[in-house]
Amino acid sequence: MTPVLEVARLNVDFDGRPAVRDVSLSLSRGEVLGLVGESGSGKSATALAVLGLLPDNATVQGSVRLDGQELVGAGERELTRIRGSRVAMVFQDPLSAFTPVHRVGDQIAEAVRAHQGVSRERARERAAELLDLVGIPASRVRAFPHEFSGGMRQRAMIAMAMANEPDVILADEPTTALDVTIQAQVLDVLRTAQRETGAAVLLVSHDLGVIAGMADRVAVMYEGEVVESGTAVEVFGRPREPYTRKLLGAVPRLDDARPRAELPDSEPVLRVRGLTKTFPLLKGSAFKRRVGSVYAVDGVDLDIRRGETLALVGESGSGKSTTLFELLELAAPEGGSVELFGQRLGSLRKAESKALRRRVQIVFQDPMASLDPRMPVGDIIAEPLRTQGFDRATAARRVPELLTRVGLDPAHAERFPHEFSGGQRQRIGIARALSVEPELLVLDEPVSALDVSVQAGVLDLLDRLKAELGLAYLFVSHDLSVVRHIADRVSVVYLGRTVESGPVEEVFERPRHPYTQALLSAVPLPDPERERERRRTRILLAGDPPSPTQRYDGCRFRARCPLYASLAEEERKRCAHDVPVLDGDGAACHFPRVREVI
Repeated sequence: MTPVLEVARLNVDFDGRPAVRDVSLSLSRGEVLGLVGESGSGKSATALAVLGLLPDNATVQGSVRLDGQELVGAGERELTRIRGSRVAMVFQDPLSAFTPVHRVGDQIAEAVRAHQGVSRERARERAAELLDLVGIPASRVRAFPHEFSGGMRQRAMIAMAMANEPDVILADEPTTALDVTIQAQVLDVLRTAQRETGAAVLLVSHDLGVIAGMADRVAVMYEGEVVESGTAVEVFGRPREPYTRKLLGAVPRLDDARPRAELPDSEPVLRVRGLTKTFPLLKGSAFKRRVGSVYAVDGVDLDIRRGETLALVGESGSGKSTTLFELLELAAPEGGSVELFGQRLGSLRKAESKALRRRVQIVFQDPMASLDPRMPVGDIIAEPLRTQGFDRATAARRVPELLTRVGLDPAHAERFPHEFSGGQRQRIGIARALSVEPELLVLDEPVSALDVSVQAGVLDLLDRLKAELGLAYLFVSHDLSVVRHIADRVSVVYLGRTVESGPVEEVFERPRHPYTQALLSAVPLPDPERERERRRTRILLAGDPPSPTQRYDGCRFRARCPLYASLAEEERKRCAHDVPVLDGDGAACHFPRVREVI
């Protein structure tokens, strides 16, 4: 079959620094080529070079041919004619790709009229058809981009890409910032787009599970070069290059059960019951008034024992991070009860609160934002010690010990945060948290911003520190594969409420709540053959999570629950009026049913 897109010996430099070196690819009609690699490997630069969308400081050499037509060096008028008609782009961040002051439907209609010359009315009809095709009601055609959720914006971006039935769709990290359930919806829409248009798809992603489930062929990039290519089954099943093997070996897998040591029974270091937290919903500019409430946390239960890792998982907006910060306030909760090391929060004197704060420390999601850029890392690590009243000599002695413990060179204590890589900065954050010898470490998405090879090193460090120091972890994550790797127990939250809890092996292998089942079903595995089998039984949730600005009677998951529609009328009434209760481990569901989904 003649390739529709051919890239030959492509080189891209930014201000003389090479970003892409001697890349050659080909793409046939109806085929999905996955371009995979870590940050900075040159994936996005390669995709953007195809359409001439690189910035002015980029120099492009080589050949990009679309059905034999050379695109490198083509004039802006010719590229404008091709963009959106023959080659369409799905960008990573749809909010910045859409114009915020124009309605979504008008922007899709504009793409239609720009290349087809149809009437305004016909273009609007086509926009409504396209939105309906990607699962967005035609009634939302007049909405602005900010009125859509992240998943809806990405689906609308795919609808725009389909508008002129292109020959090639370039998808640059289309699911990177999305929750797994929304990611599954978007990938399903991308398959629909390919099926409807017959287009070839170049799918750029760092997520090996996404590539395994979508791609026919795979090209692996490292430092600007394609180091390995072949069919998806060959690359994932029989990788030839050491880098590919290392990349695949570093990826935590959802189906990889790990042996876990039995923990002795002990008093919980943290016990949370019925935690609630609301925020005022304000309206007005000069004079603000309260018009409602945001129910961010509305019934979270947690138990953590010494030496145990409890993972708190759920979609964005489910209340995970709010729960953490409520615990770290060490103040009386708005509702419910919190006991930390046997002490009930809200009844502590100032000295007791200071002593308790030493026993609980946090590692933040973004290490660069949490480290003062004007301070040397030695001072950053020593700061909690000085806050707790330790003298300078003690702090100076502890800093080299802590840097060594987290795998960094003590001689680098005088360096500043910007002189370290992302993984090294996260290790500095861990060293700072360990400085006052805490017993409970709160980890807020500590590896979500890291490449898989760096992520693996940080997870191994956390495992080692837990074994050496006897730490307990409260580990917040949206990545269930990471949770399977590191957690002993897991607590699943939905719309501010705990819906399932238990040992990680029990919850992952035999989930009982429909929401937990949908979360696990949506996580892709880096195994093409297994992914194709799982796709047939994948649970796709309808729409987005409901707004937390409303308090819901009964089961708050029922609007998206795949089980609800199959229930008898009396059973549905129970779901609509009675709130399911979680008592210890188990599922907060009126009709829990075990379903294996991995």
